[in-house]
Amino acid sequence: MKVKSFFKNIACGIAIGIGAALFFVLGRFVAIPSGIPNTNISVQYAILGLLSAMYGPVAGALIGFIGHTLIDLSWGGSPWWSWVIASTFVGCAAGLLGKKTGLAEGEFGKKGMVIFALSNIVAHIIAWILIAPGLDILIYSEPANKVFAQGAMAAVANIVTTLIIGGLLAFAYSKTIAKKGSLEAED
Repeated sequence: MKVKSFFKNIACGIAIGIGAALFFVLGRFVAIPSGIPNTNISVQYAILGLLSAMYGPVAGALIGFIGHTLIDLSWGGSPWWSWVIASTFVGCAAGLLGKKTGLAEGEFGKKGMVIFALSNIVAHIIAWILIAPGLDILIYSEPANKVFAQGAMAAVANIVTTLIIGGLLAFAYSKTIAKKGSLEAED
């Protein structure tokens, strides 16, 4: 059992590294302007939703934290901590319920899809409607109307990209996993 746990931890560490790198690349180079200042349609949240469901809340939180921090640093400034914290929350929250999707076991059916969708919808609403704007006001003294407009746009865009792209990726991934009892011994 210790060997299995060791390799599971190694796989999780690799997933965090690859996930953070993908989050960064997609967030930095595949960001689609939304029309709201400093707010993009971000496809990286599809990867965050998928990997959070596969590897859990710690991996999801670290992917969101590292990836978002790298995006902000790559623009030449300091991280915008309110949004980094919101991305961290999304990864953690999606990972908490994501384990109940059956994705890692290849059992991603209707129930798993509903759990994936609801966990990501709730996570994005809390992150972008409450956490990011609230912290923008507290930390940076930003105007409330501006940050709530940005948060609303981010919530809608991130929910849509996560459900469509992330949902399709999760469904496709689940089809590659051998289900328990599906292998038969040859005579």
